[in-house]
Amino acid sequence: MPQLDTSAWFTTIMTTLPTLYLIMQLKLLNMNHYQPPLAKNSNLQPRNTRWQPKWTKICLPLSQPQQS
Repeated sequence: MPQLDTSAWFTTIMTTLPTLYLIMQLKLLNMNHYQPPLAKNSNLQPRNTRWQPKWTKICLPLSQPQQS
């Protein structure tokens, strides 16, 4: 049975690693990363909406009384 020639493996692996690194860097470069929101101006007053000063009660369908 012939022996497996492994003399080129080192060269193949050592050239594949930088190539994969460069491909991953190019892929990450093209991705859209999260941009933090801009700081809000503290001079703006919050809007007065009718639900701001109140608490609202959320009723689940199972917590409602049975209807006959």
